[in-house]
Amino acid sequence: MNEVNDINGIEVQFLFDFGSPNAYLCHKVLPALTERTGARIEAVPVLLGGLFKLSSNRSPMEAFAGIPNKLAYEHLEMQRFITRHRLDRFKMNPFFPVNTLKIMRAAVAAQELGVASAYNDAMFAALWEQGRNMDDAGEVAAVLREAGLDDAALAAKAQEPEVKARLAANTQQAFERGAFGSPTFFVGDAMYFGKDRLGDVEDAVRAGSNTPH
Repeated sequence: MNEVNDINGIEVQFLFDFGSPNAYLCHKVLPALTERTGARIEAVPVLLGGLFKLSSNRSPMEAFAGIPNKLAYEHLEMQRFITRHRLDRFKMNPFFPVNTLKIMRAAVAAQELGVASAYNDAMFAALWEQGRNMDDAGEVAAVLREAGLDDAALAAKAQEPEVKARLAANTQQAFERGAFGSPTFFVGDAMYFGKDRLGDVEDAVRAGSNTPH
């Protein structure tokens, strides 16, 4: 999926962190939403750990650790989504949860270098299809080379102060707009959280809405 699709239409911002399995699931189905509606999708890298800290939020695994039925239901809803959209390649990453700081900085670097689409595809697949350890620099480099990307250029760019600052700014701005996790979507000023709100996102796009719902 392109960072911003070349289709005239309502813009949808997709705030993501590779460490979220639900962000992966949305990443896989958003192209179909674009085809149906003509929406333009802007993928915005944010640091989920930073967003959790700013919003005093916790991951579902932590928040619902003492509520087994809730965790079981969350798993059931995920499986229903996977089945509905035929996302058969998905599997939980054995290294989850993963520290995504480096690869999220590199996501910003990939935007700067004009390779965001290929980079995002490679990282999401490595984490949620191939079960690879994306907290390991050598493994990240291998994944990028396999995808035909310049791992050295991306690694160098990701270390630039401007790139680090942009990821931090993306995360801060997301929080200030009301975000508390990933995936989060904005259609204009209207915010929608989670894969289960994609139907609402599509409705807002079709309505040409730029106001909160």
